[in-house]
Amino acid sequence: MTGLGAVATAAAFGGAAEAAQAPAPAFQPTLHATDDWMNAMPGKHRVILDVTSPEGVPDAIRFAGNLFTGSKNGYGIEDADMAIMICLRHSATAYAYGDAVWAKYGKMLAPKVEPVPTANPYNSGERMQLSGLAKRGVQFIVCGTASRGIAGRLAGQGGDAEALLKTEMVPNLLPNSRLVAAGVVGVLHAQERGFRLLFVG
Repeated sequence: MTGLGAVATAAAFGGAAEAAQAPAPAFQPTLHATDDWMNAMPGKHRVILDVTSPEGVPDAIRFAGNLFTGSKNGYGIEDADMAIMICLRHSATAYAYGDAVWAKYGKMLAPKVEPVPTANPYNSGERMQLSGLAKRGVQFIVCGTASRGIAGRLAGQGGDAEALLKTEMVPNLLPNSRLVAAGVVGVLHAQERGFRLLFVG
């Protein structure tokens, strides 16, 4: 009887150990209908460039161009097979807005730049790089949190920042742009939708 008891005890502990070692279910992110447009983007290769500074904007333009050119030259991949997003957030957010906003508020959007910009430096005159990328299918994610901060500065004390955002800023977003609640959230959700992250700076 003692021997049988030992066998039964060992079997019980063995079963518990096996149960404890069962693999946990694979993590599945919660996807939100608000982001379904990301899945609708055509393309076999998916990447998001995360841009947080004014200095990062021209780099993002070059990197996106390199993604298109390098994919075509090295792999025969056409533009339509590339799904590229650029997130403009933090200090880069102002560059998501068009010339009408810059013409009116250039001094406040880029206070350290001389001469004072009267148009988006990367989307005006002969330098229509951002709109050029949009024509190639690039989508822009724009930080709503930073945009509201900009609107607050532009509206000034006692001004209606929300009205300024809705009537002056949002109608003048770059082509293929979407204002999201926060750029960091947009970058996270894009990765959960299969986009690979390139941090630009």
